[in-house]
Amino acid sequence: MRAHTPASRLAAVALGLAVAPIAFGLAGCSSTANPPGGAPTTSATATTTPSSGTAAPTTSTSGGNTTASVEIGNTLNYGSFNTTANLDCANGKSVNVAGSNNTLTVAGTCETVSIGGTGNKITFDKINTRLTVLGVENTITYKDGDPKVDNIGTNNTIKKGS
Repeated sequence: MRAHTPASRLAAVALGLAVAPIAFGLAGCSSTANPPGGAPTTSATATTTPSSGTAAPTTSTSGGNTTASVEIGNTLNYGSFNTTANLDCANGKSVNVAGSNNTLTVAGTCETVSIGGTGNKITFDKINTRLTVLGVENTITYKDGDPKVDNIGTNNTIKKGS
């Protein structure tokens, strides 16, 4: 049996983030995106660092859990396992979330949202256009907006309200 190290988990999250936009059909890449700048940063807490608008990833490790956050163009790609975090759509960003057993609070107005994984509990202030949920037993709440909802998973709970 092979032991899973934080580095192998980071590689799995990074692969998920690279594949998620393609799988969801929401690539979010643009010809104006800046190339990755240097090596990812690592810290001892599982927090999300606001993006500077570059495609350079932010990673953090806490208690063996690894989080990766990459902003490409106007799309925030977030991948993690067993974390609690606050994200910000600002006014019109799109968000791709990959991972399992996360509790996320997303502020601002998201244009489109794609979620893949299991057991995530995610609350959004507002989703404008589309919400796509792949996976199992995710609980998604959005307080405002009227997105087209695609529930492609099993036993997902998707509701509008506080």
